[in-house]
Order: sequence, then structure tokens, then C-alpha cells
Amino acid sequence: MSNDPADGTGRPDRTDRIDVRGPRFGAALTTVVLAAVLITGSGPLLAVQALVFAVGAAAGVQHSPYAWLFKAAVRPRLSPPTEFEAGAPPRFAQSVGLFFALVGLAGYFLGPQWLGLAATGCALAAAFLNAAFGYCLGCEMYLLLRRTVGRTAG
Repeated sequence: MSNDPADGTGRPDRTDRIDVRGPRFGAALTTVVLAAVLITGSGPLLAVQALVFAVGAAAGVQHSPYAWLFKAAVRPRLSPPTEFEAGAPPRFAQSVGLFFALVGLAGYFLGPQWLGLAATGCALAAAFLNAAFGYCLGCEMYLLLRRTVGRTAG
């Protein structure tokens, strides 16, 4: 994903490029939070993560609380970024994470409990893949949807 076109159309968009390390850092924090949710069964902690997803989906991943922490505490200690990616795919991924978090919240607060566990587990698996291997499932879904919609619309 690192130097892919912005929206999967083949046209790079240089106005919305983000350091690839930021979303991976956010995914690592998300992995820790979601693992804690599964271990503790804490619906309120999942609600906090849902809020983080909501900010990332609405304002862009580069404006999420985890991005702020990355910019303030981590990035100054790193070398300048050499790889960038478009902001739209990670923003879409935040929307997917928000969906799973909301389904998880419904399970934890309204039942059945297994729904909360399953939805949280799915979000955790996706976050872990991004944090550990740099593979963003939501980003890949975004690019696949853009290519599919582009082919059927044209």
C-alpha cells in the first residue's frame, strides 16, 4: 500500500498523503486496546476505541487521537518518512473498524455476549495484521471497491 495511487484509480493524489508508520502505530495501540477488551469483557473500553475509530473515520486517520500521539511522541524520534500512502484507504479502514466496534458494543450491552466477543475479535485480527505485518484489510477492501465501482461505472 505504501506508494499506491491515492484511490485505486491509477491517479496519485499528493494532497492527502500520510506517513505509513502512523497508521501502523495506531493499529498497534488498537491491538492492545482490543485485546484488553477481549480479556476483560469491558464494553466501556470498547466504547473508547469506537470513539477513536469514529474520529479517524470522520476527520481522517491523520487526525485521530492515536495519530496525535504518534506525531507528538513517536515521529520526532524517528528518521524522516520515506514512504507515504493516501489517507482515503486508512480512513475507510477506520469506518470498518467503527462498524465492528459498534456491533461489538451491541453485543456487550444488549446481548448476546458472543456477538461482542466475535466482533471485537474480528477487529482485533485486522488491527494485528496491520500492526505486525503492515497489511491493512480495510485499506485493501477500499481499493477493491474502488476498482470494482470504477469498472462497472465506466
